[in-house]
Amino acid sequence: MEGAEGDADSRDVAPARTEHGQAASVSRVLGIVARNRALLRVQLAFATFNCGEWASWLAMLVYAYAQGGVTESGVVATVMLVPAAVLAPVVAGIGERRPPGRALLAGYVAQATTCGAVAVALFADARPLITYALMAGPAVAFTMTRPTQSAFAPGLARSPEELTATNVVSGWIESLSTLVAPVIAGALLALSTPGLVFAAMGAVCALGALLIAPLRDALPAASPSQHEDDSGVGVGGGIAFVRSDSQARLLVALLAAQCIAIGALDVLYVELAQGVLHLGGAWAGYLCAAFGAGGVVAVAVTARLVGLTRLALPLAFSLGVWSIAFVGLAALPGVAGALALLSVAGGARATFDVAGRTLLQRVARPDLLARVFGLLEGLQMTGFAIGSLLAPILVGLGGASLAFAAVGAILPLIGLLAARQLLDIDRHATVPVVEIALLRSTPLFAALSPPTLESLARALVRVSPPAGTEVIRQGDEGDRFYVIADGEVEVIADGRLVTTLQRGDYFGEIALMYDVRRTATVRTKGGVALYALEREAFLVAITGHGSARTFAQDVVDQRLEELRALRHVELEEQSSAALAETRARQDSPF
Repeated sequence: MEGAEGDADSRDVAPARTEHGQAASVSRVLGIVARNRALLRVQLAFATFNCGEWASWLAMLVYAYAQGGVTESGVVATVMLVPAAVLAPVVAGIGERRPPGRALLAGYVAQATTCGAVAVALFADARPLITYALMAGPAVAFTMTRPTQSAFAPGLARSPEELTATNVVSGWIESLSTLVAPVIAGALLALSTPGLVFAAMGAVCALGALLIAPLRDALPAASPSQHEDDSGVGVGGGIAFVRSDSQARLLVALLAAQCIAIGALDVLYVELAQGVLHLGGAWAGYLCAAFGAGGVVAVAVTARLVGLTRLALPLAFSLGVWSIAFVGLAALPGVAGALALLSVAGGARATFDVAGRTLLQRVARPDLLARVFGLLEGLQMTGFAIGSLLAPILVGLGGASLAFAAVGAILPLIGLLAARQLLDIDRHATVPVVEIALLRSTPLFAALSPPTLESLARALVRVSPPAGTEVIRQGDEGDRFYVIADGEVEVIADGRLVTTLQRGDYFGEIALMYDVRRTATVRTKGGVALYALEREAFLVAITGHGSARTFAQDVVDQRLEELRALRHVELEEQSSAALAETRARQDSPF
């Protein structure tokens, strides 16, 4: 609905304070996410996803090891990951053409269903080949969550700070799940068989689906008209972008390479527990839990990433710590030493993953986020497969010591070779993903091309007026357009309430498009977060795109008609009141 901005705006609407350059505490980061109910639901569901993924994967490895030792465990893990690696980018591309909330919900439902099917097969003592075939289902289903969530979160976040905070909390959840899920899996394996683990994780993923269900229509699907060429359409869009962008290519390579080491480590947990330490299959879960415990300990470190604009230093630091931990594991220091070094490696991995994913989210083309992260998910599954196959080969060649030393050298070598480019990424990774996601969810801008959206997003100015502020006033001249990022505002014309607008709605377009004075007043109901766009930038974007111009004109006509109808009703009410008063005087005996 229309409103105006004149001199009052400079007095009443102050720019929001930013936190860049300030370190964030753990409680503050959690508070940032908790205040956004939608992001909180996503993170709680993400916890169920991580528990399901880690526990079911460990149960599968223990089952395979029981069938044929470390060789079968590694081969089966590789075979499980092949369909996941191939289908992850495809699934992400399909999901992007639908509302991201629905795609995320479909992933959780698929995870719960496929885990349940594996549990039935295991309890029924089905043949190993049948069981392995069913295990491919969860492997593929679990690839749906991270890419979709990476594209969903910017649209739910109300500020760049919230997006960074939710990335950090996601890292914490992954680390905590790496600790908790293997412990749960180990306890269930000690009580029963891998079938119980799959059954329990199916129920956990179903809980995730219930958490996501209310958000299934929180954001619309991307508009097909946003893609101007074939490079932005289909599965190939993400591949083409990563191939053409050296910064994205390096980050994807680093994030995928870590999975070679983690894939090998998954197999080495079982070998270390049973083949070296002779502690039994349940201890594979406890060793894995130590890796997750390190990530939990690193919470204080990753919390500080929320206030940082430069992430190359923590990325490099984590690579160094990772290398040192694996060199120590190569010495096979015994149970206590292995637990301690795995914890150190887990902390390094958590810091590396949060920093790397946040940088990738900054450099990736916003309209291709789901597909870029889908490609990453596929490459990470490939990395897991390579690591799972590499581990038994290295163990056969030189034992567990050689395996730990070799996989521990992968990431530091890549990091050293690309150190200068990492610093360059750190200096230039400034894509305003939150602002772009907000504009994309606004129908007025949905048809604009990605470059135009990014240009508009960079021109937005964040303002946070207090409750009761008249952001624009009827009768003033208009020079700004507003999009609501959070909170509610009231639209008032001629002293009467017309409507209430909330997140994703916008106002101020009539005065800008028709060069007239503001036709209504817009007043904040409570604390709100707005993004303002200057007149010239707004008009260039809207008038330069046929579909956007037509849509804007339709919106303006509809809103003007609403105001005319409101004024007509008001005139009728005034006339009726005057007539009633006249009749009352005529009927009066005095």
